[in-house]
Amino acid sequence: MNALRTLTTYRELLHNLVVRDLKSRYKGSVLGFLWTILTPLFMAAIYIFFLQLIAGRGVTIRHADIIIGVFAWTFTVQAVTSGMNCITANANLVNKVFFPRIILPVATVLSALITFLLMVVVQLVLVAFLLYREGGTMSPWVMGLPVLIAYHLLFNMAVVFFVSASNVYFRDTQHIVNLLLSAWFFMSPVMYTLALVDTMAGERAWITNLYQLNPLAVIITGYRALHMSDTAFPLSGMAWAGWLWPIALLMAGYVVYQRAQKYFSDWL
Repeated sequence: MNALRTLTTYRELLHNLVVRDLKSRYKGSVLGFLWTILTPLFMAAIYIFFLQLIAGRGVTIRHADIIIGVFAWTFTVQAVTSGMNCITANANLVNKVFFPRIILPVATVLSALITFLLMVVVQLVLVAFLLYREGGTMSPWVMGLPVLIAYHLLFNMAVVFFVSASNVYFRDTQHIVNLLLSAWFFMSPVMYTLALVDTMAGERAWITNLYQLNPLAVIITGYRALHMSDTAFPLSGMAWAGWLWPIALLMAGYVVYQRAQKYFSDWL
């Protein structure tokens, strides 16, 4: 509640920081915010091209699955990579101006949210077109997207609390995080589906259960389920653990960040 009260009190500063971040991201760029859509679309096109080679070996690849996966993954990566430097990049502001330091990571994640919402609009159009071409329709559960996006936002916030505070004290954090993101990408169903993991696991059900502890596994699968009726929403026992433990991570991240921020000025 204290955090919400703080953000409400300093909402004007929060708004200005979000706007500044959005403007600086594509400053001097000819296409500007179009890169928000073009970059993930380009990556999705590359994945689709190469995965079509695998599809010839009995693996079914759906364009809509990849688009949804890449867009959701981009939201997390953009929030984490930008949020990691949100304190160090604003060293002058932190050292010279008094304001609640929690505003910096929150502003960064909200900025990533705005770009993601633009991506979701394009995603809805693309997925609807692809489903129509295949003779299908959008799932009626698509109206639940705002709830899942809000949860995804909180998960990204939890990660950013940890990496932004860590980067102040331990500058190797950015290199470690980049390596972990690369591994995390392949351990998440961005280019493939949870159903494929289940098929590959066969009788070793523990592999699928362990896999679902990855929050992005259930989040990305959740996005697909809300778009397409033939994708089951992940609600198994282990999937529930994957849904719930990030809430604890958010609370822990908030506590860690609040304690660490007291000494930011000494390390910047």
